[in-house]
Amino acid sequence: MRIGDFKETYAADEALWRTPTVRAWMGVFFAALAVFPLVAGDYLIYLADLVGIAVVSALGLNLLTGFTGQISLGHAAFMGVGAYTAAILATRWQVPFPLVLPAAGAVAAGFGVVVGAPSLRVKGLYLAMATLAAQVIAEFAFVNFEGLTGGIRGINVPAPVLFGVELGTDRAMYVPIVLVAVLGTWFAANLKRSAPGRMFVAVRDRDISAELMGIDLFRAKLQAFALGSFYAGVAGALWAYFMNVVTPEHWPLSLSIHYLAIIIVGGMGTVIGSIYGAVFMTLVPEALRAAMGLLRPVYPDAMALLSPVTEILFGALIVGFILFEPHGLAEMWQRTKRFFRLWPFVH
Repeated sequence: MRIGDFKETYAADEALWRTPTVRAWMGVFFAALAVFPLVAGDYLIYLADLVGIAVVSALGLNLLTGFTGQISLGHAAFMGVGAYTAAILATRWQVPFPLVLPAAGAVAAGFGVVVGAPSLRVKGLYLAMATLAAQVIAEFAFVNFEGLTGGIRGINVPAPVLFGVELGTDRAMYVPIVLVAVLGTWFAANLKRSAPGRMFVAVRDRDISAELMGIDLFRAKLQAFALGSFYAGVAGALWAYFMNVVTPEHWPLSLSIHYLAIIIVGGMGTVIGSIYGAVFMTLVPEALRAAMGLLRPVYPDAMALLSPVTEILFGALIVGFILFEPHGLAEMWQRTKRFFRLWPFVH
């Protein structure tokens, strides 16, 4: 290790930003986030909004699956519950936008606690099947409880209003989406270093040993489900306001698999991996769409292949990262930093 990597206090060793260089780069990053909507075009703003929502939701799934080891195939259902909660509160009771987001997260967290209740008795594949059942039930409810959800027609969501300003465009929605993503990332990063975060990791790594150490497994797992579902519910509410409509087709099983792909590709059990995975897996379909557009002069039906090719690519990415880089993009970045830290004396 280099001089300067050693810390004199525990607080310094646990600091989020350990060196002046890191703090300087984070300042540049936040400045770039602030300037971005002033200089970027509408399409880039649209992509940035999608990435921000994906980051919030991926953080929730990573806290549940990556940190606590509770496999979930119902993440899209949690997002859908949050989205419908936001739509109902906004349209029927005109609840202000700042209150809708935590309320949507709370309702989704309650649903997550119900879904996570079997986690004390089952785990692994059996827990995955339980969350899959919750996904199927939620999809059925979204379609058939027409008095509440609007059925297949869904619910039109009005543009949110924040401090008297109507956020009716993608550019206007950029501010609350990025703010929520930053706050969610900050909370998750600090949670990882806290006692509850270490409790989640202990349950993931060796639940029997964790129980012998005095950890209440049932309580820890329910807390993980509640927290992960809260993140998903907030992300679903942001999606509802961003799209201005909520329909059942927005929350299929494939979306749950998509978010599993995000945390696998980004790096399970890491906060930064959720960000890397969200950015990468959001931009991949857009890159494919651009590639298919270039092929249209040669193959007019190229765009019809976009959906199946995207699904195949997602599956290939999941298998590839599991086989060759199980720690995801986060570990690749760490290796790159270690290489240049010792360069040119690497061996």
